[in-house]
Amino acid sequence: MVATVDISAREAEVLALVGEHLSNAEIGARLFISVRTVESHVSSLLRKLEVADRRALAQHAAHSAPADRPQPAAAPVLPTPLTSFIGRAGERAELTELLQSQRQVTAVGPGGVGKTRLALTVAAELADEFPDGVWFVDLVPITSPDICVVAGTAALALGLGEQPGRAMDESVLAALADRNALLVLDNCEHVRDGVAPFIERLLASCPGVTVLATSRARLMVPFERVYTVPPMSLAGAGESDAVELFMDRAAAGGWPPNQALREQVSAFVERLDGVALAIELAAARWTTLGLDGLGEGLSDQLRMLAGGARADDRHRSVRAALDWSHALLEPGDRVLLRRIAVFMKSFTIAAAAQVTGSEKGSVATGLARLVEQSLLMVTPTATGTEYRALETIRQYGMEQLTDAGELDDARARHLAWCLTEATNLTVAQPDWRPRFDAAADDLRVALAWVCEQPDRRADAYRLTRDFANLAFTRHLTGESQWRYEQAAAFADNPADTAALLRQAAAAAGCQLSGDNMYRLHRAAAVAAQQADDPAGAAADLATAATSAYRFWNTFQQHPPRDELTALIAEARNLASGNASAQAAIALAEAAVLANAFGAPDALPGSTSGVSDANGHGSHGSRIPPVAPASSHSIPEVLLHAERAVEFAHRTGDPLAESAALDALTGAQSRVGDALAASATARRRVALLASAPTTPDGTHELIEALGQAAEAGVGVGDLRGARRAARRLADHPMLAEVGHRATGRLLVVDALVGNVEDVLTRSVRFFEAWQREGSPSAPGLGAAATGVAMIHGLRGDDAARAEWQAVSDRLGAAPGHGDRAVFNTLRLLHHGRTDEAFDHVDAAPADLWRDSPSPWLHWYVALRAETCALDGDPAATDRIAEARAVVAGNPIATALVDRAEAVLARDPDRILATVTVFDNAECRYQSARTKVLAGGDHAAQGGAALAALGIAPMAASR
Repeated sequence: MVATVDISAREAEVLALVGEHLSNAEIGARLFISVRTVESHVSSLLRKLEVADRRALAQHAAHSAPADRPQPAAAPVLPTPLTSFIGRAGERAELTELLQSQRQVTAVGPGGVGKTRLALTVAAELADEFPDGVWFVDLVPITSPDICVVAGTAALALGLGEQPGRAMDESVLAALADRNALLVLDNCEHVRDGVAPFIERLLASCPGVTVLATSRARLMVPFERVYTVPPMSLAGAGESDAVELFMDRAAAGGWPPNQALREQVSAFVERLDGVALAIELAAARWTTLGLDGLGEGLSDQLRMLAGGARADDRHRSVRAALDWSHALLEPGDRVLLRRIAVFMKSFTIAAAAQVTGSEKGSVATGLARLVEQSLLMVTPTATGTEYRALETIRQYGMEQLTDAGELDDARARHLAWCLTEATNLTVAQPDWRPRFDAAADDLRVALAWVCEQPDRRADAYRLTRDFANLAFTRHLTGESQWRYEQAAAFADNPADTAALLRQAAAAAGCQLSGDNMYRLHRAAAVAAQQADDPAGAAADLATAATSAYRFWNTFQQHPPRDELTALIAEARNLASGNASAQAAIALAEAAVLANAFGAPDALPGSTSGVSDANGHGSHGSRIPPVAPASSHSIPEVLLHAERAVEFAHRTGDPLAESAALDALTGAQSRVGDALAASATARRRVALLASAPTTPDGTHELIEALGQAAEAGVGVGDLRGARRAARRLADHPMLAEVGHRATGRLLVVDALVGNVEDVLTRSVRFFEAWQREGSPSAPGLGAAATGVAMIHGLRGDDAARAEWQAVSDRLGAAPGHGDRAVFNTLRLLHHGRTDEAFDHVDAAPADLWRDSPSPWLHWYVALRAETCALDGDPAATDRIAEARAVVAGNPIATALVDRAEAVLARDPDRILATVTVFDNAECRYQSARTKVLAGGDHAAQGGAALAALGIAPMAASR
């Protein structure tokens, strides 16, 4: 049981959420901690609770729940009402029954009738029936009915962020595809055109999801079951639900009504048609007016609104209550109520003071009076008191604002507050994310208004630019791209337009949208020419052409070769000897030469494609299948890449130099100089240490880290590879694509024998891959094969087969080498040298005739070891062959030395390699070496393997 184990309070929280079957990303979002921190806690819990894997950990969490009550699989993520829920037993039962039999129910009714409170109550009561959670999505702040905006709001409510290369609606569908969950969509009426298709897709793709929507009108979607929310029941006279609501809310004012008045209250609430909001507004005046005063005051309003259709009674009663309550306010409070209506969400006293143009003191007392009259809700937070108007009241306030002729003035003051808030948010602070989330909807509303004001272009430019930066920092990458483009359209200076379009292009790159990246670089070139900056235009054109080669597999439609050639030619004409332009052109020329080399892996860049780890495109290692036969030599490609680096270095621009180093790394790999390629990759990462956290800097850094991790594995620098892979896994831009984030790290950890880390991290990998729809991603096959090997070393053949199936579905291309390496390691561990031969029998030149693989050193070293363990007559030749290949690779060299010592049956020479493995933190090979040495050392090695969680080694056969 948990009580007998020393676990921290945070670990207990994580354990509970693991028991709710949440992913690490979802746990991080729920607890506002990083995914890495969640991983650390999960790893610690696995160790402390002595369970094998995450599945067992979830079972432990469920069994640790108190036995006297059922434990829901996921706690409902619902707002907490500030007042008690009164009555409606019949409605609750009816709506509950519908949700148990129908997948889409819309609770309809006029504003103020109580749709949201009823939906929240029923959703909370049904939480146990939805093991994967009950989630609330507030659609009030949305100003656009676009399906992507609706889906984006739902994604944030679910704790999801943007996934590169995937629209937000697709992310939501993937996240909920296999979930049994209830989604509450509140206030749908103003965005029905976006909600309807979103719900249709959701129900079609997610068979376990049920949707409860609230709206003033039905959504008109297939399978919709409409439930009309009635007013509070008037049956039972003085004992009715409507009377109970009035009595409860009136008592909250400190002066409970006399129970003898129930019959009079019944008559009063009947005049209000039992509408919940109207009753609550009236009850708030009980202490000052009494029942007689309430009746007389409302009579005039109801009389004024008489004559409408009976179907509109509930609308009229709410309007009457609002008009009457508004009329009773002090003049200053009426002004305050209508001016704060511009806030879409919660606001502070300071914010209200700025937007209303009043002193803080008077605003504070005025807000308190509005709270007393049930016109505002108040919520204490960690940073102070916040206020919010119910949507019906906010809309009423907006009407009053318009009628008073103050709408534009209020919007302008709200815009000024948003501009200040956006500026303040640019300062990095620990609470930055919740502060941004709290202000984001108001910033968006201000943007929607200011962008329609021709005389406020400067403000529109400033706010769109700042919001673009904020959205990118918040990892809303798709929105940031759009906002950068929007800001570029408002910029008066073409140079600013060009700069913003370049950032938009980089954001598109982070989103794996090569087509947009290409389009935006070309648009930046046009703006640069308008700014009389031909060199900048030349660099943009060359960069556009280069992107078509570096990131070709992120394109939906690849640009024709003639078009790319023309762009480079135009860039040369505009360059005029400018260093930055020359660097960009040199890089483009290197890309063209490498692409023309003809082999399917000829593009310059990362040693085997950074996209394999993070999905950002091969950046040079793969080419579009349009290359003609080559008329260029590999050394010529290398010379052009070196020339690009030289030009880029002269500019002093680390991002330009990084792109050139990417090309050089790939060229060095092409000529078989793995050590030089690894050194260049490390140089690139070091260079980017000073790079800005802007879209272009982030794009380059993610690529560089993946490249360095792979190159390090190839040359036996596992420490360096793990550092780079760890940074990649921790990068917040990849938080929502855990398979791409952790792929490199899983490979390194599998090689060094970090069994516990592999078991923990593989869960994140698998969940994220499934959430994305289990796509084919050949470069991620090495990670899955590495996980399969670890399960094989543990003796869990069922789990190994499952992960090998994942690798197959990822579609790893033959010849990558990872399968041969990982399968050979597993088979040698179990003494099955005859089967291992099948994986390393081919000559390296036959496998990688056109391009050396990052697995080459591992392959030839294990080929030599297999021969040595089997006593194969060719062992001596294989060892000599391998030694010539792996020179400079400490781990591969140690493997070859050990193979030679095994062949010579020399225990001392075998043990001499332990130091190398220990220095490289290669724990598995260190333990294996001791077992191979035999004698007393074999027992030490066996104990080390057991400590890692690995099964005992078997003798070769």
